[in-house]
Amino acid sequence: MSADGADAVEMRAALVRLRRGTGLPVAFGGLMAGGTGSVRIGELSGAVTGALRGLAIATGNGLGGKALALSRPCAVTDYPVSRHISHEYDAAVAAEGLLSVLAVPVVVRRRVRGVLYGALRTAQPLGDRTLGEAVAAARDVEQALVVRDEARALLAAVAGAGAAGSVAGGVAGSVAGGVAGSVAGAGGPAAGSGPGAAVGSAAWEEVREAHGALRALAPRVMDPALREELLAVCGRLASATAPPPVRDVGLTPREVDVLACVATGATNAVTAERLGLRPETVKAYLRSAMRKLGAHTRLEAVVASRRAGLLP
Repeated sequence: MSADGADAVEMRAALVRLRRGTGLPVAFGGLMAGGTGSVRIGELSGAVTGALRGLAIATGNGLGGKALALSRPCAVTDYPVSRHISHEYDAAVAAEGLLSVLAVPVVVRRRVRGVLYGALRTAQPLGDRTLGEAVAAARDVEQALVVRDEARALLAAVAGAGAAGSVAGGVAGSVAGGVAGSVAGAGGPAAGSGPGAAVGSAAWEEVREAHGALRALAPRVMDPALREELLAVCGRLASATAPPPVRDVGLTPREVDVLACVATGATNAVTAERLGLRPETVKAYLRSAMRKLGAHTRLEAVVASRRAGLLP
């Protein structure tokens, strides 16, 4: 799925939540169009015309532009006659018959990335509960964008580190080859002493940190194509210099996720936070993995997983 496709899925889900949570009959929104500095309305829910679709909302213009400029929610009770906003988009709003409208900016790391709207076809005040539900829907979009940004940053870091000769040879190329050439060539994870071994050991720790972060992030990614890319990179990192597995130990993906976190030194509580699980669930996954691996301690489980080619 393309980035635009993932944006559409996330936006549609947020608009459905907004309508259900607020009871507003119409919701619409969009994200910043690349390099334009404006938000393009790409998704509509409950609209009876297409008048709003494709509108480019410039910062400062109209209700949405005001929300973008102030980085906070804004609302009007009677859009056509409101003196608190400019009226560049009145024709489209009138075509849809909207009167009471709210706009909530989507803000990620202090940068405005989009805007969600909810609207009534009657002129009446929109209360705090309605505004709160709209803000919660915007937070859903923000969280999805954060996760996707983190995923792409990790993939870029893994690829970039290969170009620098420390972690991997690139996502689109051969990650395993890059690791083997830069890590094992520098001494590998189990090399002897000396400067080469120190470089290899440090690089291998970077691989393990990246692998753990990618495994923890993958289940939270809504875009299936990006999620598959993350898991593919995890597999390449895990098998980069590992010997062929002696047997299939049959670990579930979630058990591998837990072991990947444990391998970085994370406690059960930290692992639970990273994976969005309860600590008791983490313990259950860990016990199951240890039983399958024939391990009696967390360390033995991590070592056995590495020997089986499941972890780097």
